[in-house]
Amino acid sequence: MSGVILAIETSCDDTCAAVVDHEGRILSNVISSQSIHDRYGGVVPEIAARHHLELVDVAVEDALAQADVGLEDVSLVGVTQGPGLVGALLIGLSEAKAIAAARDLPLAPVDHLQGHVAANFLAPDPFEPPFVCLIASGGHTLIAHVTGRDAFRVLGSTLDDAAGEAFDKGARMLGLGYPGGPALQRLAEGGDPDAHRFPTADGVAGLDFSFAGVKTALLYALRDRPDSDRADLAASYQHAIVEQLAVRTERALRETGLERLAVGGGVAANGPLRARLTGIGVETHIPPHALCTDNAAMIASAARYATPLLPAAYLGLDAYASGERGL
Repeated sequence: MSGVILAIETSCDDTCAAVVDHEGRILSNVISSQSIHDRYGGVVPEIAARHHLELVDVAVEDALAQADVGLEDVSLVGVTQGPGLVGALLIGLSEAKAIAAARDLPLAPVDHLQGHVAANFLAPDPFEPPFVCLIASGGHTLIAHVTGRDAFRVLGSTLDDAAGEAFDKGARMLGLGYPGGPALQRLAEGGDPDAHRFPTADGVAGLDFSFAGVKTALLYALRDRPDSDRADLAASYQHAIVEQLAVRTERALRETGLERLAVGGGVAANGPLRARLTGIGVETHIPPHALCTDNAAMIASAARYATPLLPAAYLGLDAYASGERGL
């Protein structure tokens, strides 16, 4: 297929547009973050949707300009259909449908989680299946067996909070700002990860995750030992989250017999997690930071392997809030 792929991602609070060619080369990758949510300590869905409405046209225009292409050069439009915040998703989905229908182009609806997997397929360093993939973000935490470029099988997922959500809530308890992950990591750099023993969900069988216990343990530590060093608490809390992610990942590698690991999601930017996973001793691929957090280049990458729809099939397409779309 000639031409380029224009992709849009609005599943949470980042308004993203990208242009990628059909060989997986990124021509542009625009990410417009909504800084307004820090005052609320988390993403407010209605506010996120309103800001997407204001920013999505600009993001698309910027992506096309940076790639030095026009709409006449686009041969496929990709867009996140879900999971995510429905109001936010509908803004991106409506934009994509309008662009595609106006030019009689096919549209590829993409699962957001498949996008995180497909970030590993982008040039110049594509990572080929099969591999185990850990996806850890503010909204999702799961481990998958990736069998091909268009599919994966979920091996385990979180039973309660996502890892990124646990970082954010822990940071809030420690009096840090939002988003909490980077702030908590900075505080933890001056602390002792062995100062406190926080749970790593050892009682959860298989490959599922649970981060409710570590949050409760931090809450009790702050209540019962208010004079504890905040850096030690941050370091110990971070260590417990990282260790749970790493132990489940090691278990998945053993169970699948694979020695190839990929990582996706915003939590992959955490330094101790990257160090822990690269130290497992298997071939490990972690995309650049801009491709780990929510972005549209990963959606374009997944769109290359999705089934494109024609206008008659996609004009009534709806967003979905949770779950994986038959992957």
